[in-house]
Amino acid sequence: MNAILSVAGLGKTYDSGLTALDHVDLDINKGEIFALLGPNGAGKTTLISIICGIVTPTAGTVTVAGHDAIRDYRAARSMIGLVPQEMAADMFVTVQAAVRFSRRLFGKGPNEAHIEEVLKDLSLWDKRKSQIRELSGGMKRRVLIAKALAHEPDILFLDEPTAGVDVELRRDMWKLVHKLRDKGTTIILTTHYIEEAEEMADRVGVINKGQLLIVEEKTALMKKLGKRQMLITLQDPADAVPPGLDDWQLELADDGTKLRYVFDAQAEHTGIPSLLRKLAELGIGFKDLETSKSSLEDIFVDLVHTPKEQAA
Repeated sequence: MNAILSVAGLGKTYDSGLTALDHVDLDINKGEIFALLGPNGAGKTTLISIICGIVTPTAGTVTVAGHDAIRDYRAARSMIGLVPQEMAADMFVTVQAAVRFSRRLFGKGPNEAHIEEVLKDLSLWDKRKSQIRELSGGMKRRVLIAKALAHEPDILFLDEPTAGVDVELRRDMWKLVHKLRDKGTTIILTTHYIEEAEEMADRVGVINKGQLLIVEEKTALMKKLGKRQMLITLQDPADAVPPGLDDWQLELADDGTKLRYVFDAQAEHTGIPSLLRKLAELGIGFKDLETSKSSLEDIFVDLVHTPKEQAA
């Protein structure tokens, strides 16, 4: 696939000495949904702000469909729609007026059919004549998305799009994101909700302390780094892991009623057969075995606590 957005050697160090981004390289393919995960302060918003021209980098380049985001700012920015975390609109204008104004800001001529389509897609059409101040928090979040889509951008950034919204609205937004992707829009979202990335993303990037730890196709990432765990329900609860089982690095779980064994399902030898034989040798009875795979959340937690060179 062709990259519509390329970031090379991007860095940002503030006057205070804080390094928010440290040599970030990233290519985003046209028409994909890319999720950028990271804890608070990891550099997610700084990265988006640089790409959107809000923050000036101290190193590196950003190219949007061949346009240098610094030297050819207007052309690059016209291709981008940004949905920020915070509401940035006149609370006393109507929804329809706010969306029309956003379109004019990018030099686009009137297109009432497009405005109507965006408002209907976001369930805002019935609220088009309402002032923004009259809307609920969830509806205001929809207005932010409508404003970002007003000038028909090729790339849409969603910075924590569903933070603080209810589950129903979150699901509606997921549907909208897929609909936009089907139309060819490239979607880049930052999120704290791991299930959001797991539900929507084609690829996932994990950033921490200004460094991009890994970028991988979602299912490949889960296959590559995902672990499986086996829970062994004991016949009799234990106060500690029974002696003689040190080779498997077991943990007690559920108040001593279970042993947890984490293993690599891709490995040639998982250690499970030898573990079960050892339990029999030691006379440790068990009632049940249960296995499950890691979620994207498990992988994320592992990555942000792993040094970059190990993660790579």
